Amino acid sequence: MRRSNARSAEPEEHSASNAAPTPAPGSSPGQAPSPQAGGETTRRGFIAGSLALGGLASVQVFSQRPALAQAARAERDADAVPAPERIQVRARPIESFDLRDRAGRRFGALQFRSGLMLTSPFRGFGGLSALRLDPQGERFVAISDRGVWFTGRIVYNGAEMTGVADVEAAPLLGPDGQPLTKRKWYDSEALAFDGATAYVGYERVNQIVKFDFGRDGVRAMGQPVAVPPGLRKLPNNKGIESLVVVPKGLPLAGTLIAISERGLDADRNIIGFLIGGKTPGQFAVRRTDDFDVSDAVLLPSGQLLILERKFSWIQGGHIRIRRIALSTLTPGAVVDGPVLFNADLGQEIDNMEGIDAHLDAAGDTVLTMVSDDNFSMLQRTLLLQFTLVDD
Repeated sequence: MRRSNARSAEPEEHSASNAAPTPAPGSSPGQAPSPQAGGETTRRGFIAGSLALGGLASVQVFSQRPALAQAARAERDADAVPAPERIQVRARPIESFDLRDRAGRRFGALQFRSGLMLTSPFRGFGGLSALRLDPQGERFVAISDRGVWFTGRIVYNGAEMTGVADVEAAPLLGPDGQPLTKRKWYDSEALAFDGATAYVGYERVNQIVKFDFGRDGVRAMGQPVAVPPGLRKLPNNKGIESLVVVPKGLPLAGTLIAISERGLDADRNIIGFLIGGKTPGQFAVRRTDDFDVSDAVLLPSGQLLILERKFSWIQGGHIRIRRIALSTLTPGAVVDGPVLFNADLGQEIDNMEGIDAHLDAAGDTVLTMVSDDNFSMLQRTLLLQFTLVDD
């Protein structure tokens, strides 16, 4: 869902050309995709036959025509599938997170590592609403809320992000191989991986679509999955904003957790769903201080981190991260947890919509957040990384 917040755009410092398709997070290299310069930023607000033999020959040819026609159609359809497009994305470093204290590095339970402001001459770049990384925190798969895949890798200098490379863009495809946007399915807002399978959540149409990303990458044709009736009834433009798959070895293993942005129950708490698994059902996340959910990530420890945001013309823009114990997510439950991180327009934030986590070489938990610029000249696409120091 789009939010209005803004900062001024500035010149880019780092440019990366693109060379190769990007595997999906967790896939092996053989699988299909499954000099800093400082600069101060300013703020403007938060702002898809007749003879026997001849007759026999005619019958044979006639009988083959449907198969031949089908093969021809399949070939044409294959040619019609939009190919991934390599694009250029430039990155400018964000050296300080806090505009009021440029030496500050610790913010609640998070410690700032590095940040980038991303721009591209590709017209479709922007609107990033979800991000998933490989276990090393390098290869990424992201989606925009206009139904586009973005794949690539983050470039590091040590622990610091310096740019992105090998970036490709491609439309999310439906069962017919055509972009889902041709069905008027926009607002692709949530992304989760279960091994080689990708799940994408759509607002407005209130659907979840799965893709065999490990086999076909961004050419995978999505198949809608069965969802709870309550999910189909979520309010327009306030539907599923977060998807998480629980892996083996944790409570709720095999469950797809889906949390709405601001679908509210009778007590005005945010509605979530447990889909599949042993205990499917509906739950709620306690809503406080007018925050809405924008994404979530599950840590190896079994803690669910929920990224939230709010905006008002009086108070400006804010984001926060709450920690929820996975074991508390049961049908009928109202879950809550402590706030680990708060930020406002005094820090380098924008409309933060995606979050993921990985472990670095030292074993530290690294959180990566991305913002949706709403394709606005007044907003920015930011990529921010923090170390979770209170795990």
